[in-house]
Amino acid sequence: MAYKQHFKFCFCFKRMFRLREAEPPESMKILFQQYSENDIMTVDLLHRFLIEVQGEQNVSKDSAQAIFNSTHKILKFLPRKGLTLDIFIRHLLSDDQNGPLRPLGVHHDMSAPLAHYFLYTSHNTYLTGNQLNSDSSTDPIIDALKRGVRVIELDLWPNSKKDDVEVRHGGTLTRPVELIKCLRAIKENAFWATEYPVVITFEDHLNQTLRAKVAKFVTRTFGDLLYRNDAENLEVFPSPESLKRRILISTKPPKEYLDDDSSMEREDSQRQGSSDEEQTKNTYNKKLGATDKVLLDEDEDQIFPEYRSLIAIHAGKPKGGIADSFIDINTVRRLSLSEQELENAVKTYGAAIIRFTQRNLLRVYPKGMRLDSSNYDPMLGWTHGAQMVALNMQGHAKFLWIMKGMFRANGGCGYVKKPDFLLRGGGPNNRVFDPSARPPVQKILRVTVYMGEGWVREFRHTHFDRFSPPDFFVKVAIAGVPADVDRKQTKAIEDEWVPVWDESFDFSLRVPELAVLRIEALEYDTTGVPDFGGQTCLPISELRNGIRVVPLNDKKGNQYKHVRLLMRFEMRSA
Repeated sequence: MAYKQHFKFCFCFKRMFRLREAEPPESMKILFQQYSENDIMTVDLLHRFLIEVQGEQNVSKDSAQAIFNSTHKILKFLPRKGLTLDIFIRHLLSDDQNGPLRPLGVHHDMSAPLAHYFLYTSHNTYLTGNQLNSDSSTDPIIDALKRGVRVIELDLWPNSKKDDVEVRHGGTLTRPVELIKCLRAIKENAFWATEYPVVITFEDHLNQTLRAKVAKFVTRTFGDLLYRNDAENLEVFPSPESLKRRILISTKPPKEYLDDDSSMEREDSQRQGSSDEEQTKNTYNKKLGATDKVLLDEDEDQIFPEYRSLIAIHAGKPKGGIADSFIDINTVRRLSLSEQELENAVKTYGAAIIRFTQRNLLRVYPKGMRLDSSNYDPMLGWTHGAQMVALNMQGHAKFLWIMKGMFRANGGCGYVKKPDFLLRGGGPNNRVFDPSARPPVQKILRVTVYMGEGWVREFRHTHFDRFSPPDFFVKVAIAGVPADVDRKQTKAIEDEWVPVWDESFDFSLRVPELAVLRIEALEYDTTGVPDFGGQTCLPISELRNGIRVVPLNDKKGNQYKHVRLLMRFEMRSA
């Protein structure tokens, strides 16, 4: 079908461009010839194509017939004897069942301890925009949960009257939202996307009275959904499977706030001074009539019985330097590090961090200077076993896309089982995985970018260029361990709404289990800054072999209705 486009030219003339029928990619023509007779693909040949090219070894001839019948029903003019090349390509582009990821659902082993999984984790989840003066709201919390996020962060502060609890970014101009509203939003939407557990991390800046109030809010709101630990000292975390449809609270036990030497989990330059903390300690010291640490430890259950009982995952940092943080003790816990702390720590303690995360939880959060809600590369945390790599969900740049791509794995349930090599140890010197090493290449991924379509239906005709059709090109990149990072790019196809590239690229993968494929369509601009035309990220561990339709998303991660690429993925052993 041809479309007409009109473009204003010199403010007084119009140039008319007719959308030409896209010529099928040459490599597709050659492939089609191998699976057709007299330029027609019969049901038998389609069945052979599904097995040999698409890698669908168990597909039956009845399934091939069903595809044939469905295509015939949609395209009334389809000759009943078989598929032509154009109709075959149209089928590949329009088949919702021909996506790039294997439709496996939740297929990872979900019976291991929580420490054996990456969790889809958000930072300052309640903020609607930047970290400095945006509103706090329940809307971004709801949106995160509906996207499958499993770890929600709430910063708890006293309100101006000191008689209630609000959620806000302390030390900034962000406007608050009531805690109770956030809790209700979590309860109502926690299991909208997946039944696997939600973890709420509290950054607590409250006094004794308000902590008791939080305990009542949480208990009354969540009821039986709330998970509580019966064990005094938890030696291993429960599994996601055992925690289905449960909500867990993670924060520091109250006694941590009374210990002068305990290091508060601060985000660089983001927290107010310690006046609230000091006021809390002084209040309890006066009430107890003593500052002896032993006495405080003995009486902590009497001071904070309701609040302490909420905490399913204990957080905190031990005394001493960074090296002491990764000492593995019998009781499991959660440790938090800023992105800068992690970057510095992995230089000396990379192996210790991986051993620590084999039993304990590690949360990584953005540095305080990211006031624009930008993000850091999550791969550094994941490759060192960090389960809770927290990103700002308010932004839209590539690191957030990579996170969304990673958590499309395992049915999008928000939990991705860590590769076995991150859970292994022992041998000479108790050696563990080294993310900075260059192991042998395990897999070769060939990516072919055939063609794209849909922009003419999604955008104004003058969106990319006022005077001519767009000049699209595609970037294909690998995010993963440093040795796997790579990027390739097609040529730009001039003046085409339905561009045909027909280009192939090979990627050598040393650690494919942690690799994410990033695909971005761009429009060449003479200013040197390409216009955005769509993107997606795909976990390489779940890519399907064969010719697949790849829907693209807008900058926020919402899928376009029409924009898509036709691509081929071929994975082989090195």
